[in-house]
Amino acid sequence: MPKTNKWWPKGFRVWADKKPPFKERCQHRKSGTMVDLEAFPPRSAAFYSECARIEAGMKHVPGKPGTLGLLIERYRGHAAFKDLAPRTRDDYQKIFNYLLPLADTPLPRFTPPFIVRLRDRAHEQRSARFATYVKQVLSVLFAWGKERGLVKDNPALGVKGVKRKRGAAQANRPWTDAEREIVLAHAPPHLLPTLGVMMFTGLGPGDAVNLPKEALQDGAIRTRRAKTGTDVYWPVIGRLQAILDEAPEHGAPTLLANKFGRPWTVGGFRASWNTFRIGLEGRGLIDPGVTLYGLRHTVATILREVGMDDRTIADALAQSTETMARHYSKRADIAPKMERVAPVFEAEIERRQAEVSNRSEKSVKPGRSTQTCDPKPTNISMREVVPRGGIEPPTRGFSIRCSTN
Repeated sequence: MPKTNKWWPKGFRVWADKKPPFKERCQHRKSGTMVDLEAFPPRSAAFYSECARIEAGMKHVPGKPGTLGLLIERYRGHAAFKDLAPRTRDDYQKIFNYLLPLADTPLPRFTPPFIVRLRDRAHEQRSARFATYVKQVLSVLFAWGKERGLVKDNPALGVKGVKRKRGAAQANRPWTDAEREIVLAHAPPHLLPTLGVMMFTGLGPGDAVNLPKEALQDGAIRTRRAKTGTDVYWPVIGRLQAILDEAPEHGAPTLLANKFGRPWTVGGFRASWNTFRIGLEGRGLIDPGVTLYGLRHTVATILREVGMDDRTIADALAQSTETMARHYSKRADIAPKMERVAPVFEAEIERRQAEVSNRSEKSVKPGRSTQTCDPKPTNISMREVVPRGGIEPPTRGFSIRCSTN
């Protein structure tokens, strides 16, 4: 029987998570676009307006000449957009959906002050990160149009993003050494290999779950980042090799598989990770803010702390904007460099693991004796330990007397 109490518009579906925090969600069925229920509360006028905007975006209406709508339409039909990674195209499309009410706006109206107002409005409606991304996508769009004579200039060029509030939590922050060891110690067998690959190579979730089996050869992982096409070469360090050796066998064509022995999807892995992460947070084992993408920041942070230069860190994370012709010539340079990087990274991982273990062993246990210390006058003058020319201390010094309880 059809639902009689359905309050959401036709073409959308609403559900609540089956596990904590039991968050309510809404999705447009045809496009898969999610409705931000925090920005647009359910049953509110803003919610129904947002649903109508998403639904209208699915109806193809040819853009009018000289308008933003036509510029977006031409860009989406060009190889510059089609050659982007699927995740990037989806992210761009979210911005285009947001800009749909401005589709008929003439291009000359887009000036730097106008872009700033758009950015600020997106900040008020959504978030600082979303507002900055609106400005960035507009800059990409107008730069593409300028190269083809569709616009005279790029009005978003030079417009700054929204500054992060002081004290605000850092997105995708690096993991602490203790958090890394706790996750490795508690991760279930079907999650551990994927987490290990991300943790010890800096690959993002999409690149990690899609690694083919042949990517692991001769003790190294060789692949390319889906987002940029940049070559990745990472010798497998000892801890990662041990994790992969103990991974459950499977018949999937990918290096990593879920608990059913089938290839992971990015969404499936994220869902399983979130359930595991929430459980660790609930038990107080890790702090909030631990993300999968934070592992890339973790690898970069560790390499920086052991003295690696910017170019080496960029090569380790496959962060390159060079053309495809340079990728092939660069591969020969990356492999020898990474052969030197991996042992240093491995040694630092082992040192940090030992440090975390030592801290745990040295923690004071109930029943152990503790010391209390209080000052006791002495006849030793502190003049003897003050460098010549320093501040004169009192002629009466002191020592510390300690007693064991």
